Amino acid sequence: MSTRQPSRRKDAMRHSHPRPPLTPNNVGNTPTSSIMPQSIANPLLPSAPASPPTPAPSPTPHQRDTMWARNPEDFNEPMLRDFRYVFSNLSVSSKEAWMLALVDTFDNHMLNFVKHLVSPRLKKDPFTVLPNELCFKILEFVDDPKTLVRAAQVSRRWREILNDDQAWKAMCEKHAYRRMSSASTISLPGNGLQMPGGHFFIDPSAITSTSPESSSPITFSRTPIASSYTNLNPVAFLHAAEQHHRKHKRHRPKATHRSHFKHRFLVESAWRKGGQMTSRHITPDQGSSVVTSLHLTKKYIIVALDNAKIYVFNVRGEHLRTLEGHMMGVWAMVPWNDILVSGGCDRDVRVWNMNTGASIYTLRGHTSTVRCLKMSDQDTAISGSRDTMLRVWDIPSGTCKHTLSGHQASVRCLEIHGDYVVSGSYDTTARIWCISTGQHIRTLSGHFSQIYAIAFDGVRIATGSLDTSVRIWNPNDGICQAILQGHTSLVGQLQMRGTTLVSGGSDGSVRVWSLATNSPIHRLAAHDNSVTSLQFDDNRIVSGGSDGRVKIWDLKTGLLIRELSQPAEAVWRVAIEDERSVVLATRTGRLVMEVWNFAPPKDGGEAGQDRDGVDEMEGVEEGVVVPSEPPPAPILEGMHPLLGQQYQGRRGAVSDETENVDMVDAYAQIQPDSAGTGGGDGGGERETQAPDCPDVPS
Repeated sequence: MSTRQPSRRKDAMRHSHPRPPLTPNNVGNTPTSSIMPQSIANPLLPSAPASPPTPAPSPTPHQRDTMWARNPEDFNEPMLRDFRYVFSNLSVSSKEAWMLALVDTFDNHMLNFVKHLVSPRLKKDPFTVLPNELCFKILEFVDDPKTLVRAAQVSRRWREILNDDQAWKAMCEKHAYRRMSSASTISLPGNGLQMPGGHFFIDPSAITSTSPESSSPITFSRTPIASSYTNLNPVAFLHAAEQHHRKHKRHRPKATHRSHFKHRFLVESAWRKGGQMTSRHITPDQGSSVVTSLHLTKKYIIVALDNAKIYVFNVRGEHLRTLEGHMMGVWAMVPWNDILVSGGCDRDVRVWNMNTGASIYTLRGHTSTVRCLKMSDQDTAISGSRDTMLRVWDIPSGTCKHTLSGHQASVRCLEIHGDYVVSGSYDTTARIWCISTGQHIRTLSGHFSQIYAIAFDGVRIATGSLDTSVRIWNPNDGICQAILQGHTSLVGQLQMRGTTLVSGGSDGSVRVWSLATNSPIHRLAAHDNSVTSLQFDDNRIVSGGSDGRVKIWDLKTGLLIRELSQPAEAVWRVAIEDERSVVLATRTGRLVMEVWNFAPPKDGGEAGQDRDGVDEMEGVEEGVVVPSEPPPAPILEGMHPLLGQQYQGRRGAVSDETENVDMVDAYAQIQPDSAGTGGGDGGGERETQAPDCPDVPS
């Protein structure tokens, strides 16, 4: 018992004193069990702070753990650097194996992250690495012009490529927009000056460059000078020409394919939805005037009525003058520049100068109503009459060159191509004639009733008849190649362009035919009554009917695009041009002319419309004349020989007071030399026997 007590005392004394903190000096002398940290129970000095634990020694380089053994949350730049170093030294197959193993551990979230991370890096901008030629080739596969406009906003490089004219040239060709004529024309704008001896001084700076690929003939526009300069010696003349060139040189924005495409695209868009319309009354009061003919040219709108008057307007619909001289209704007319040839119930063929309103010639010879007129060139006109005859007229001399006889009934329609004219008659036949010799070539027989319409392009002849059929003929041998059937009434409207034929009938339908296969393409239920007017171009068909509606159809799809105007009582005639359309209709008992303009507004830098609708995009400037003091009115370029007889070739003689188109007193606006019988030797006195007047056209 005594031996156990001292040991207990020793243990109590050993535990009653606190142990000193561990230090590096006494670690080796302390047993392993005493090194473990132990809690201090009942410290003798409660106020003394606890000693901090001794930090562990830093590991040596040989004792560093591998990066794969670390916690993923502690992933830092050194680990990434090590991984990059190891991965970059692997072979391609090893890299693929690593990536495959790594991707297999991804969930959907990580896979989506990798997708969005990798996809942009796989994309490459081709326009930054490819040459311009290949870039333009790529752009040729783009059909929508809006896509090109949006693509120009991608980057500066894309904008540079898409602003190049080559990209828009391909777009113009793809949309079949007509080629700018400046590529095949050399113009001398006012600088081809005539020397006193009849020679021409040509300023080289005035020559417009031409495309070497163009095969069109090069034309020079030479303008004669004022007579006041013909007395100058050559030195003074050249000095005056140089001064004139410096003074009158005009700077116009260069027409590019991009500006040309923009202009044409805006025009096409306006045809589909848009346009500006101006409405004017033709007759001053209510009446039953019948519109017999309508022509729309680059410069004039010409309207002929059965009241023996011809009204001439500019392309904006402003009345210029009234041509009076016919004694009865005018039933046929044809314009050529400033020359107009007309014929009617008074059996006369009249030649007019529309610039002044003067009647130049009265050509007599027909014994009944002149029903149709055509011009093969500025010097030759062909007329067809109800007297069964055709006459070929020489315009400069005012004489009849040939009388073409052979038809057994009224000649109803004519069509010209080159030196040949084809006539259609109520005797159910069509005949081919040579204009220069007056020789009859052959007769086309096959219709069972009267022929009312004809079309001829030099390759084929199309005839429309009261027997409801359309026949296609070979002009070389006169054989009927096809009979196009589908109309149920009179076919009175025909037009041919290339391998496309469009016909309109009294049944109200419009049909589009393929002349390559002689089969129908579209059958359009256009109107509730007769088709009174029909015209089409490369993109659209415009039809007018007795139901008072004017409709525009898509030529390729056959779908209705729009109705051009509000319904009227009746639509007499419709004429279209690239950027304009004219509709003659009856509203509330009065004859109304609606002039539609589809040209885009001018925007400065882009090519637009010049005066009277002259297209600046053609890139050809007009000639100007060396002025005197004060400068005279410009000489008409390309003047017809007849215009110089009563009209000295000067503009500016017409009054500008043409705002009132109601024509309360139409006679007050006639030029003094335009009234009466005209200024030619008519070839005898006028016959007093009243001719037969034709029926109102179907």
